[in-house]
This record gives sequence, structure tokens and C-alpha cells, in this order.
Amino acid sequence: MKASCQDLGRMDYKACWDLQQELFDARVARKHAGSIPVPGTDGDPDDAGTVLLVEHPPVYTLGKSGHAENLLVNQEALEAMGAQFFHIDRGGDITFHGPGQLVCYPILDLERLGIGLREYIEALEEAVIRTVAEYGIAAGRIAGASGVWIDPGKARPRKICAIGVRSSRYVTMHGFALNVTTDLQWFSRINPCGFTDRGVTSIAAETGLQPPMQEVKQTVIKILGTVLQCEIAEAP
Repeated sequence: MKASCQDLGRMDYKACWDLQQELFDARVARKHAGSIPVPGTDGDPDDAGTVLLVEHPPVYTLGKSGHAENLLVNQEALEAMGAQFFHIDRGGDITFHGPGQLVCYPILDLERLGIGLREYIEALEEAVIRTVAEYGIAAGRIAGASGVWIDPGKARPRKICAIGVRSSRYVTMHGFALNVTTDLQWFSRINPCGFTDRGVTSIAAETGLQPPMQEVKQTVIKILGTVLQCEIAEAP
């Protein structure tokens, strides 16, 4: 099984959301037309989808089941800080995207990959856990709280990666946001992912390193392909 990877560089959130939706809708439409991939009518039967990599300008996003009160400043204050706000259709509560953060949006057909949604989310978490381990960071999971955490068993764990996914007919969109060199002050304007008793961190904050974004992207794609048992190659 294989997927293509598109490195979008830095892109406005709404433009990237529209691109995701276009890819998602096209793949769902093909599944509506027939569940069995047929060469010539449903594209390459080994094609599982597309993985988008991007950094966004400062933006806060609130998931469909999120609570608006977890945004601690008003719209005018956000605009004054140069940030945008969107209420979107993924799972999860509120989070921040911005410079220094690697956002990964896999638009994948889980049936072609042979996994279910819960297994897929665990695979995203595992890919990030292995990625940050490359920088000497021991990370893990917290039961009932998606994402990747530092010191998950201690009194105040720190989230290094948020995860929020939408799926229809086993096609996914949205994904995960890994803090690489993100300015963590942006998270002080929200209760990240709805939590008030947990912190936020980044690779830079944990290690003092400033890993190049391109290096982290390459590591994420390599490990994600391994975890999903899918060859992820740069789109031509």
C-alpha cells in the first residue's frame, strides 16, 4: 500500500482546510461509487491517499464537541494578536496552530490500510512517540485523552502533540499537530484541548534543541509509513 505526501510549507488555515476537504470529498465519492477498487475506474487500488504537511500562521481551532469557554480571550483580542479562529468538524476541543509546529493531515482510506479508526489514532500517536524519541524525549499516552504526552503518569503532564480526526466511510481528514519550536505563549490564551490541569510543551522546550522543520517532517513521514505499513512518497 502507498500514499503520496505533499509538503505545503506555510499555508493559511482556511486554504489548507479547503484543500483537505477537496481531497476528502473526492475519495469519499469514489467509495460511494463502489467499495471495490477497480483499476481504471477507481484509480490505483494500492493508493491509500494523501498526507499533507504544513505550518500555519497563528490560528485557534475548536472541534465540533469543544467548549467555547476554553478560549480565554475574545475575538477582538485574537485579531489584535494576529491570530484567527475557526470552529471545525474534527473531534476534540480547542487547540492552537502556528509557526514552529508541524501539522500533519492524512487523508487516507483506512479500509485500504486494513485498520479501524481507533487503531488509526493509536498509529498517529505511536508515530509521534517514536519521532520525539529520536530527540531523546520519552513520551506516552494518557487514557481518555488523545494526543502524545510527556510525564503522562505524573501530576501535571505536558502535551507535545494534539490529535483530532474526522472520518466518513473510513476516509480520514484533520490529523495531528506536533510542537517543534512553537512559541508556547500562544497556549496561554486557551485551555488546551479543554484541560486546565495539564501543560503544553515542545521538542525545543524539552531539549533546548532547535531541530530544522524539514528534518522533523522527514522523520515523521518515515516513521508514519512504518507504523501504517504504507509507503509514503513525495508527490511528483
